[in-house]
Amino acid sequence: MHKIEHVFFDLDHTLWDFDKNSALTFEKVFNTHKVEVNLSDFLSIYEPINLNYWKLYREERVDKSSLRYGRLKDTFDGLSYRIDDELIHLLSEEYITYLTSFNHLFEGTLNILDYLEKKYQLHIITNGFEEAQNRKMTNAKIIHFFKTITNSEMVGVKKPNPLIFNFALESAKAKPASSLMIGDNYEADILGALNVGLDVILFDYHKTETTNGIKKIDSLLELKQYL
Repeated sequence: MHKIEHVFFDLDHTLWDFDKNSALTFEKVFNTHKVEVNLSDFLSIYEPINLNYWKLYREERVDKSSLRYGRLKDTFDGLSYRIDDELIHLLSEEYITYLTSFNHLFEGTLNILDYLEKKYQLHIITNGFEEAQNRKMTNAKIIHFFKTITNSEMVGVKKPNPLIFNFALESAKAKPASSLMIGDNYEADILGALNVGLDVILFDYHKTETTNGIKKIDSLLELKQYL
């Protein structure tokens, strides 16, 4: 991949270990408000519901407030746990507040960013909420690695919309032919980037995707095989 000059990363589920940090956040807010649910049972229902809400959010079928409330409401309903709407709204707000106080990164993140920074210009393209993403990178001590950070709220569209990739390329003064996108979401990160001419690598840490010949890794340090 000798032609690559710019490497664009997704943040959540790619560098920042969203599932681990999210679980710790729920544990904190549930203990604070004495929400008596088994955390493992809650997460087993919540995680697929959350992924579906993010898909709806990418497709402009729900807004931010509906996502934040709906994913909790649907999970508690799935658990048959009685809870009033006022507490659900409070939990959703405190979840966002405390989420960035936990900053576990995927294994190898600092190592690979330090390695790549010496050879490439590094950038972020994220669909995550603007108010949280910079705090995540700052608190996790990785924000200094990135020349540009493109957020969907800043652009007004979300991955896989080509406008967000074009905005990120323009901000980075990068050409598609010399750029690479690395992310965990096949639809948003991989197909979205391919559609505007970037090379791609799928971070398939769950080892679940069939990628039709697209390069994929399940450990970030495997990027050294390509870059």
